[in-house]
Amino acid sequence: MSAITEADRLRLKLVTPELAGATSRLVNHPDVARLYVDYLVACHGILRATIPLLRTARREALSREEEVSRELADYLEKHIEEEAGEDEWLLEDLEVLGVQRSQVITQVPSASVAGLIGSQYYWVLHTHPVSILGFLAALEREPPSHEFVDHLIARTGHDRAAFRTLIAHAERDPDHRDELDELLDRLQLTDEQWLLVSISAMHSVHALACVLDELVETSEMGLPRQTMRNGEIAVPRRNAADNR
Repeated sequence: MSAITEADRLRLKLVTPELAGATSRLVNHPDVARLYVDYLVACHGILRATIPLLRTARREALSREEEVSRELADYLEKHIEEEAGEDEWLLEDLEVLGVQRSQVITQVPSASVAGLIGSQYYWVLHTHPVSILGFLAALEREPPSHEFVDHLIARTGHDRAAFRTLIAHAERDPDHRDELDELLDRLQLTDEQWLLVSISAMHSVHALACVLDELVETSEMGLPRQTMRNGEIAVPRRNAADNR
């Protein structure tokens, strides 16, 4: 039996029911067709900020004279190239659903989206850029399967062309996960750096679950939310009686 690696230990920490439960609640929701639109908008808020975040982490790593940071910078250089353009894919997916990109770009991201990204800037700039590996482990720890994507297409009834980004992740993320695991096993991280990576990963999983749960809860409570109306995302207006 092969020994448990550091990457294995991190992945075990991330096997929590929180994100799986949030995903299930969204996918199995009666209003999943509408929620999928909101989901893509939320994902755009995350992905459009991811490349700038990775570039910041790489610049910070390059500024440090240590082997861990040099290896991290090399890894991020390659990963940035591989991840570039995904925010554009999401805009194209939304256009298939009749949502104009100008309406997506001007949306104000939720506090959970901002917290997911903002926490990484804090750790990268004020602790150590290796924290970004926890963020990436959370995003790529369990890639969507082709079966999952097919199930979601059937549940929503949307055109398959609106699932380009999810399909790409199903195809590419297993390799990205393996590359990250190999890096985590190779890096000579200190105990403090491993703690940082672990905290970063667990916080990222929690934030992602919060993003999904907020979409579902907003729909169920009838609160103002992102909706598709005549090809645009709009916030429903309250009637005067709602304020009584």
